[in-house]
Amino acid sequence: MTMLFIKDRIDESIEIMRTLEPPDGYYLAFSGGKDSVVLYDLAVKSGVKFDAHFNYTVDPPELVRFIREHYPTVSMDRSRWTMWTLIPHKQMPPTQIVRYCCQYLKERGGEGRVVLTGVKKSDSTKRRKAMVSSCRKNGKVVVNPMLNWVDEEVWEHIRGEGLPYCELYDQGFNRIGCIGCPSANTKRRLMDFERWPKFRAMYIRAFEKMLARRRERGQELKTGNTGEEVMSWWLREDAASRKVKEEGR
Repeated sequence: MTMLFIKDRIDESIEIMRTLEPPDGYYLAFSGGKDSVVLYDLAVKSGVKFDAHFNYTVDPPELVRFIREHYPTVSMDRSRWTMWTLIPHKQMPPTQIVRYCCQYLKERGGEGRVVLTGVKKSDSTKRRKAMVSSCRKNGKVVVNPMLNWVDEEVWEHIRGEGLPYCELYDQGFNRIGCIGCPSANTKRRLMDFERWPKFRAMYIRAFEKMLARRRERGQELKTGNTGEEVMSWWLREDAASRKVKEEGR
């Protein structure tokens, strides 16, 4: 029954891709996560024309190696911006409310194209629950052929087809995203920086440059006077430490 249900999901996604295929082919947004791995496989099975793109953000080294090894045809695209230049430019850290990093790094590319994504309804209640959407600002038309999938079905397809996936999923990571992403909870972010301490140091240096830029303009920042203080505020480390102690961990 499970395999039959998965087949229905596959057939639905492939039919959507074939029905909406543009003359110039799809721009496939490839993050290297489990959903985009399945999306790529479905695009191949559907026979539609597409070119896949990975946008650099603050990516785990393991993820970048995985894509280069298993998906050599994916275009590895870099913005003229990095997180380390964006933070001083914006003069504030990225937050859950102001996620300028997504705009400049993650969601760029595909202007004027029909974009395929692996977005699912189950990913977040805040995500737009539409199979097809458009953006007047950049002329994109976004198609989400996996909208009705859930994580269990994604993993069933990966295992059933023997698809490669990033090793981080087997090492305690349920989701793979930017290191230190402000949308993640504090526990996850602390786990990120424990595993990749060099990235913590890079954030602190960017915060120092941000503070210097603000001082030049006579602007104070209530979140701290040093890069370390801003980092502690950004991660909410004090609150996280109290919670860990209360839980006896």
